[in-house]
Amino acid sequence: MSVGTSSAPGDRDVRQGSASGPGDLAGLGIDPDMLPDGLVVADEQGRVVCFNAAAERITAVPAAEALGRRLDKALPLEDLEGRRWWQLTDPYGGLAIRRGQPERNLLLPGGHEVLVTVQYVRAEPTGPVSRVVVCLRDTEARRRTERSHAELIATVAHELRSPLTSVKGFTATLLAKWERFTDDQKRLMLETVDADADRVTRLIAELLDISRIDSGRLEVRRQPVDIGAAVGRHIQAYVAAGQTADRFLLRIEQPLPQLWADPDKIDQVLSNLLENAVRHGEGTVTIDVTPAASPREGEDRGTSVTVSDEGPGIPEESMNRVFTRFWRGSKRGGTGLGLYIVKGIVEAHGGAITVGRGPGGGAEFRFTLPVSTPAYLT
Repeated sequence: MSVGTSSAPGDRDVRQGSASGPGDLAGLGIDPDMLPDGLVVADEQGRVVCFNAAAERITAVPAAEALGRRLDKALPLEDLEGRRWWQLTDPYGGLAIRRGQPERNLLLPGGHEVLVTVQYVRAEPTGPVSRVVVCLRDTEARRRTERSHAELIATVAHELRSPLTSVKGFTATLLAKWERFTDDQKRLMLETVDADADRVTRLIAELLDISRIDSGRLEVRRQPVDIGAAVGRHIQAYVAAGQTADRFLLRIEQPLPQLWADPDKIDQVLSNLLENAVRHGEGTVTIDVTPAASPREGEDRGTSVTVSDEGPGIPEESMNRVFTRFWRGSKRGGTGLGLYIVKGIVEAHGGAITVGRGPGGGAEFRFTLPVSTPAYLT
């Protein structure tokens, strides 16, 4: 039995269904207490006839106290300037063409902020209001999102400032005093400017990736990918940059199924995971490429890549935060966005990624991708 509905005669339409409002929920077999948002309904006389469980949770008002009371007493909302909301909006008076109030931030007693949307239900287009339907949402989730966006902006601003200051300083110096520098000095300055420009470009690319991941618009252009060869290219690049060849151990289990994936994005995943292992790990970096069960329903085969090192590893209490924004572990540096992007790319391919402790005690990242063979080849 619902704790949020009234047995008053005026409640008949609300609970048993009516073309005029929330009663349609009963026709669908849905109890108002099943709704994730707070639902408050007042009848034509302004008396509360429905107050669901989510409304109780958000307002901290028991349904038994709210049912039967006037709407403005059961739900005493104020705007952010301290004005009484129901007196301002006058739902039962005013223009007969009004259909409701758009979502806005309002305050409950005690200053608790909620998001409120109101719908006015009329039996006839310009007739009197027969129901006032109020939807309530807690603002905490939205505030977390806003804080995350603010942190992202602050991080980006900080990360951009350093390379741009360097670029500006060196170019201004070269333009003002070109003749005073030797060719070697000019080359060093220009190489520094080039490296800082690359850093800015990478940061902008990360921001674009985050935007696409958050909006679900990350495009995957699938092609046949030799993932073993892709890992080999990354290892060769590290060796060419000064790492010793014996720092890396690549093991490929054959035969591997043919993998269809976005080669650029897979390179991005491998680059992030190997960079983490080289920069933050110790000892040998081991990369295992093996056939595996597909993480996607409806496919049998997949390919798994495991990157592990022999460093201190990731503390157990941090394991569940590794793939969140701004996680940097014990060492500072970087934006802390790389693993968040890695997870987004892997999941955009229909894959899965996990983190744990490797055989050598260090961090172990393992991602598995479905083979995603195009239908015309099956």
